[in-house]
Amino acid sequence: MLNPKSKTHVIVIFLLGIATALSSLTLYAQSYPKSTVRVVVPFPPGGGVDTAGRIMAQKLTENMGQTFIVDNRGGANGNIGTEAVAKTANDGMTLLFTGAGFSSNPSLYKKIPYDAVKDFEPISMMALGPNILVVHPSLPVNSVKDLIALAKAKPGEIGFAGSGNGSTPHLAGMLFNNMANVQMTHIPYRGSGPAIIALLSGEAPVMFLPAINASQFINTGRLRPIAVTSRERLAAFPDLPTIAASGLPGYESSQWYGLLAPAGTSPEILNQLNAQVRKIMQTPEMQEKMKADGLIAVGGTREQFSNYIKSDMTKWSRVISSSGATVD
Repeated sequence: MLNPKSKTHVIVIFLLGIATALSSLTLYAQSYPKSTVRVVVPFPPGGGVDTAGRIMAQKLTENMGQTFIVDNRGGANGNIGTEAVAKTANDGMTLLFTGAGFSSNPSLYKKIPYDAVKDFEPISMMALGPNILVVHPSLPVNSVKDLIALAKAKPGEIGFAGSGNGSTPHLAGMLFNNMANVQMTHIPYRGSGPAIIALLSGEAPVMFLPAINASQFINTGRLRPIAVTSRERLAAFPDLPTIAASGLPGYESSQWYGLLAPAGTSPEILNQLNAQVRKIMQTPEMQEKMKADGLIAVGGTREQFSNYIKSDMTKWSRVISSSGATVD
C-alpha cells in the first residue's frame, strides 16, 4: 500500500505526463503545416468545386507559409476522391475540399465506400453557391415559363447537362422536373468542366450551372441566363429573377463549398484551419470576389458546418427518395 507521499508522487508524475502530451500537441499544431498540404478536390479541373478549391488553396498558402496544392481526383460524383481522403493519414497533411454532392451521395448511391459523418471532420464552409439556369442560344426559350412549355411539348427530348449523377446541377434539374411536372433528360458528365463543354456545343442545351462558372459565358453571349436557383436574387446577376418567382414557388437549390479533414485529425489543427478559413472569408477582397462570382461568403464555425451538412443530407434524402433516383 502506497503511503501519502508516494501517492502524491504518482499523481504529480501523472499530471506532468498529461501536461507534456498536451504541450506536444500544441507545439505540433503551432508548427503545422511542416510541409506541402494536399487538398483533394474530388472532381475534374474546371468545375465550380475545383475553382473554389483553388481559390482557397491559394489563400491558405499565402496565410500559412506552406504550399496547399490541389489534387484533382474525379469520378463517381466525388466518391473516388472522397474515399481516398477518408483512408489517408489524419495528420492534417491531406484535406478534402468538396461540395454538396457530399451530402447527397449517401442517399443517391446504394453503397459508398466511406461514412460521410463518421469518416470526416468538417473544418469550415467557404461559401454557398447558387446555380444559374442557363440555355444554349439555339434553344428558343427566354424564361422559366418558356422552358416549361417547351419541355412539356417535347417530353424527354430536352437534355440538361450535369456534372455527374447526384451532382448539384443534376439534383437542381431533378427538383425542377418534379416541381414543373416535366421530363427533361439528365445527361451526366464527369465533372462541371466536361458538362460545360457539352453545354457550349449545344449537345446538352440546358444546365443548372454553378454561379461561379457562369459569368464568363453569360457576359460573352455564349449562354443565355434564365433565372437563379437561390431564394433571392444575386448581386452578381441583379436582373435575373429567381426560379421561385418565375412560376415555381418554393424552388431553391444551392451548391456549397467547404473544407474537411479525415476523422481523428487533432482538434488543434482543425481549429487552426477553421480560424484561417474564417479570416480569409472575412477579408474585403474575398467578400467582393464572392459577390462578383455570384457566391455568398460563409466561413463559419466547425459546428455550424457540421450541422449544415447533416441538414443538407436530410433535405436531399427526401428529394432523391421521392424521385426514385439511384446510382449503382
